Amino acid sequence: MKKRLIGGIVAAAILIPTAAFAAPTLIEMLTRTPMTAEQVKVDEIGKATLEKLYRAFPETKSFEIIDASNVQGVQTSIILQEKGGIGKKITLHTNGITSAIEHVIQENWEPKEKSLTALTDQEIKSKVDYLINKMYGNIKEYEFAMEQMENPDQKTFMLNYTKKGSKTPFYQVFVQGNTISVSLIGGETTPSNVKVEGLFSTNGKPDYFADAYLNDAKLFALLKISPTELKQELAKGKSVVEIAASKNVSKQQVIDVIAKTQVDAQIQGENNGDVPKSNLSNEQLLKAIEPKVLQVIEHKTETPSKK
Repeated sequence: MKKRLIGGIVAAAILIPTAAFAAPTLIEMLTRTPMTAEQVKVDEIGKATLEKLYRAFPETKSFEIIDASNVQGVQTSIILQEKGGIGKKITLHTNGITSAIEHVIQENWEPKEKSLTALTDQEIKSKVDYLINKMYGNIKEYEFAMEQMENPDQKTFMLNYTKKGSKTPFYQVFVQGNTISVSLIGGETTPSNVKVEGLFSTNGKPDYFADAYLNDAKLFALLKISPTELKQELAKGKSVVEIAASKNVSKQQVIDVIAKTQVDAQIQGENNGDVPKSNLSNEQLLKAIEPKVLQVIEHKTETPSKK
């Protein structure tokens, strides 16, 4: 099993968008509105999320909602824990448009005296398989890869579950201490219109979170730039907004182009039955996606500091 060097793990920063409305990497930059347990239980997304959890793990019905919040109608986050404030804990991040649970963090579900990372590779995989099977369904069709990360702070494993023919994982998992963090990435066979992968990088390795947004033929035409040239400019630490400004293209023009492509893809997915219907108008969908697009185009790859 090969090792990969990282400077600490933040699982939520390794997410890849699954469809038009998934950019969890940047969600934390947006404004969160706290929710009470009562609000979660009557909120459409919150209620649906809890129902999925309770079906998967009936024991969590007795858990307390210790924290919850909503991000501008884009994402709902709920944290539950066994009563008493100790013991098992589970965190769920749900897409506010598609109702898909995009991120699950399971903590302290194993005895304290033996951390998950002390188990054998097969035992770790079995624990992860069980969580994914319960939350998302059977994963027998997926190809599996596991590697230990050279995390200087704590022993960490990364597990990728990939559909045959796909270049990006469908599920990406980090196991650290007594925590399993599962991200629903939804990697599909790379479509022909995706010219470049890993447009940004995190800790020196490709980060695919923005690919579904920036691999846009209309964006390339607007900026009069090739996919490879865009990746090269981003690698220098520039944002898409800065690249656009150098070509006399406004931020709003960039937002409008990307948002329209994403909404068109969302509507097509709904019509094809690939994603749940949102029952939102075209204008509402555009408004919902704009904050995510803004965060993507203002994002910058951290370049190594020069000594």
